Amino acid sequence: MEFAASSARHVVLASTSPRRRELLASLHISFEVMPSDADETTPDHWAPEQIVTELALRKAKAVHATLGPASRQAVILGSDTIVVLDGQVLGKPQDEAEAASMLRSLQGRSHHVYTAVACIDAITARAEVEYRSTLVTMRALTEDEIVAYAKTGEGLDKAGAYAIQGLGAIFVTGIDGCYFSVVGLPLSLVSEMLGRFGVHVLK
Repeated sequence: MEFAASSARHVVLASTSPRRRELLASLHISFEVMPSDADETTPDHWAPEQIVTELALRKAKAVHATLGPASRQAVILGSDTIVVLDGQVLGKPQDEAEAASMLRSLQGRSHHVYTAVACIDAITARAEVEYRSTLVTMRALTEDEIVAYAKTGEGLDKAGAYAIQGLGAIFVTGIDGCYFSVVGLPLSLVSEMLGRFGVHVLK
């Protein structure tokens, strides 16, 4: 997938996440979606911020490596999100049982959501990566609520097994930080970073 040659900067979203696509679309900028297929394994001893920044950059680099000459004006945007509870990283659950298990550990407590954003200039290969951390508090849940929510399947493709922008919102009693970072793409950070690469949301 390539862009036509143009003097304008183009954004390539290195993600197939429908949530990130919807959030980026809300900025009313032109962009293309390309899956990164990047390796997302990391060492167990890495800190949360190291994990998300490395994976966001890795995704952007993977797409950058596939771009042809017609995409030389592109700015590649990569992102990654993880949920951390007591120093333990909670990824995407494998099935309903694991989703329910994650919800049991999160309920009645606060956890951190880390989301990183990476930008790469296709012309110069200049890269920047930053992250945001948001504290999310969940109310106590009944076992029936946990099982019923896990059965909806809403959290199966999401870190921490819940969607704050969906039914999972009924469990969240408060956040300290960027809401959009929890959904998957901190829009204020994205806007700032794209601006440094010549893509301005408000012209």
